[in-house]
Order: sequence, then C-alpha cells, then structure tokens
Amino acid sequence: MSEQTNDVLGGGGPRQCMSIHTRKITDSCRDKDCIEDLRVYLTRGCQQLLDTAANVRVRSAELLHTYIDVEPVAFDRKHYCIDVTFYYRIVADAVVGSCRPTSLYGLAVFSKRAVLCGEDSRAHIFRSDTRIGEADGMTIGSSNRPIAVVEVLDPMVLSSKVKENCDCGCDTAAQIPECVRSLFDEELALTGGQRRLYVTLGQFSIIRLERDAQIVIPMVEYSMPQKECCDSAGCCTEDPCEAFSRIPFPAGQFSPKECDDHCGCKP
Repeated sequence: MSEQTNDVLGGGGPRQCMSIHTRKITDSCRDKDCIEDLRVYLTRGCQQLLDTAANVRVRSAELLHTYIDVEPVAFDRKHYCIDVTFYYRIVADAVVGSCRPTSLYGLAVFSKRAVLCGEDSRAHIFRSDTRIGEADGMTIGSSNRPIAVVEVLDPMVLSSKVKENCDCGCDTAAQIPECVRSLFDEELALTGGQRRLYVTLGQFSIIRLERDAQIVIPMVEYSMPQKECCDSAGCCTEDPCEAFSRIPFPAGQFSPKECDDHCGCKP
C-alpha cells in the first residue's frame, strides 16, 4: 500500500490517511507600532497649497503597497531577517484663506525589520511549471529560503503637524518604486517646498515565515459544496421573508424603561 493511503490506528480505530503538500509556519510575531513624525511626500500641486495653508488636518491613511525582503542571518542558518517597507496614501484637509477646505494627498513610507526562525534547509527546490514563451514542463530552480507573509491593517492617524522646511539636509528623500509612484496622478514633491507635513500613525501587523512541507492527515471523505450554482445574481438572492423569520423577536424593546435618577422623574 502506498504512503498516501496508509491505514493507521487512531483513537477511533483504523482510518485512512493521505499525504498533502502545504506551507508550515516556522515562526511568527505581532507588532503594535506607533510611527511618530512620518514625513508625507505631497504631490507638486498639494505642496503649493500646503505652503500657503492656514490650517491642515490629516483625514485618513491607507496602505497602498508592501515590499518584503528575506535575507538569512550570517551567523545563524536557522534565522532570517525580514525587512518590510510600507507605503501609505495620506489624505488631509487644508484651509487656504477663507475658502472651504481643500484636499491634500501624498505618500508616507515606513520600514521595519523582524528576525524570525525559518528553520534550516539545504535542499535545492525545482518545480515544473508552464511559462509563456518557454518550453512547457521546464524545470525552474529556486532558493530554499522561507516565504515571509505580512498581515497588516490600515493605520490609524494619531496626530499630525506642519513644520517649516529648514533645508538642513537631515531628512533624506525616500526610495519610491515606480509602481507606487504610478498610483498618484501627479508627480510627488520629494524635495523643495516651504513647509512639510508629518503624521503619527498607529499600526497593527503580523509577520510570519512559512516553508513548504509534506504532512499526513486523516481522510474521512472528500469535501462537497452544498450551495447550488447560480447563473444570475437574482437566483442567489435570499427570500426576504425567510431571512426575517430567523430574526429573534426583540421583546426587550417593548418593555417600559425606568426613568434615570438624574432626570427628576423619581422621588
């Protein structure tokens, strides 16, 4: 009998098992970052508005892109450095003169590093894939480094401030990839300007390392979908009366409520 269909003894008697290929989490961590005084690179037009604005308030921050790089630690084959760079779209409201607030938007960049255990693997990995323009079934070699996965929520805006540009040379322009630049309809003002906008963000993230692994799991039966296929949006819509019948009766909302003590209704 093959390894994929071995019968093994468990707590409930013999059961069939099968071998599957999946990713095993070797290590993970979570972070709650308070990112203080992060510079916002506004577009050229928005930078001109900032220079003359009487007041600026940051409205929101949205995560646009994340770049992840995994490198082995030189003195420890089992651990890896994960360098993560986050790119955010910052939207703010600026008051210029007595007019209504005008929207400003730009880019903020934040980088962090985590060191996690990715386990030691000396195997060379080859896969047979189909590539357009190449021979079908061509073997493609890859490194044996683990795969880094980053889960992150859109950051919360904690505070913001505007500073005069001192041109002291202490604030270097960020390295922004072209794919991020293309998300803005105007060129970003990386240098110049009389003022600069800074934000403080709060961010929650989870970083983990994964490796390919073969594991054996018990096989009870194949999973079959229970939902029928729909050929239009209308047939998938649930009957409203059927949905309403499952809502519990709100008896508590019909009960009279006592007056609060501070309202003067009680003696």
